[in-house]
Amino acid sequence: MTKILLENLQLPNGQVLDNRFFKSAMSETMADSQGAPSDDLIALYDFWAKQGMGVLVTGNIMVDGRYLGEPGNVVLDSDDHLAQFRKWAAVGKKNGVPIWLQLNHPGKQMYRSINQTPIAPSAIPISGGSASAFRPPREMTVFDIKEARDKFIAAGLRAKEAGFTGVQLHAAHGYLINQFLSPADNQRTDRYGGSLDNRMRFLVEVYQGLRDKVGPDFTIALKLNASDFKEEGFGFEDCKHVVKTMSDLGIDLIEISGGNYETPVFGSEYENGAGFVTYALALADLTSVPIVSTGGFRKVTQMEEAIKDGVSMIGLARPFVLRPSLVNDYRQVGDVQLTTPRLTTGLPKLDKALGPIIGVSYYEAQMKRLAMGKSVTVSQHAWPYLLQTIKAHGLSALKPRRK
Repeated sequence: MTKILLENLQLPNGQVLDNRFFKSAMSETMADSQGAPSDDLIALYDFWAKQGMGVLVTGNIMVDGRYLGEPGNVVLDSDDHLAQFRKWAAVGKKNGVPIWLQLNHPGKQMYRSINQTPIAPSAIPISGGSASAFRPPREMTVFDIKEARDKFIAAGLRAKEAGFTGVQLHAAHGYLINQFLSPADNQRTDRYGGSLDNRMRFLVEVYQGLRDKVGPDFTIALKLNASDFKEEGFGFEDCKHVVKTMSDLGIDLIEISGGNYETPVFGSEYENGAGFVTYALALADLTSVPIVSTGGFRKVTQMEEAIKDGVSMIGLARPFVLRPSLVNDYRQVGDVQLTTPRLTTGLPKLDKALGPIIGVSYYEAQMKRLAMGKSVTVSQHAWPYLLQTIKAHGLSALKPRRK
């Protein structure tokens, strides 16, 4: 009998994924100096494509080169580097594994060291302990909104032209689409603010505009917060409405996550439980569109239980760095448990302040090792990875970043 995580999944557009293992996005920071996919990044996905996952979702691809989430982001806002994107897509085709580009715009979540004039739905600065890393944003004009919308659409069309089988719209973790959705970040009084339907308008226009360009067979997925976990922010009731609306409009798959820079739940390890599975299961009851639960899965038994209960796919990111053979191990053995190292500087206060950065730095380094054909280094020593990150990206790297 086929193991439940190895059963295939047909998406609403007819695309069939070989199994229920969903390689979720991590920011690889492996662009070349011009923002194109580097040969090392392509080599990393060539390696992952041989490991048997159902689908590989890339780290966030910026749709506008003026606005980067962090140093080292890949940018797709022109035809200049389409040859490299075609090489990237080809490694998925060669190995029979779909690769989807995650399309993103940071909005106000853009370090002051990258751009001095961030834009956002409303001129509301980022608050909390990370506030000093970001400049207050300028409120977007309607022209800015339409320009950003068109950048998403153009990037999605280029992804199809390059040979990718799908894209994922990043509407989670406090980035631009999430900022439009959140009443804490979007206090506009025009047709893009106010009611939830108005706050959804930017997302809907991006989706519908892209669907018109790429047609019904190309996968358009969505990454969405279950909640921002922020007072007056985007909550679970809002999430349910967005899921139902986007399902009715024809979205092909929805991945559930949560948090943002001000409440960075997505940076946690979730060692004692499976992240957002409770939310994902509740959403699965509302729609026939496949729901992916991402975050915190460390036991195969947890994953199998989630699928039995109604989740369609299991989103994993860091485990596929530390144990890229996970799917094949599951085929052969069945019961697989995962562990993630807890890195430390040896200074508890510094660990608390830089915990998420330490983790991101470590996994970025391990992805680079995989790209070079090397095995990962399991370590608890944080300093080498912090210093590597500072050397590559400067002191601005020691600011809160996405997982």
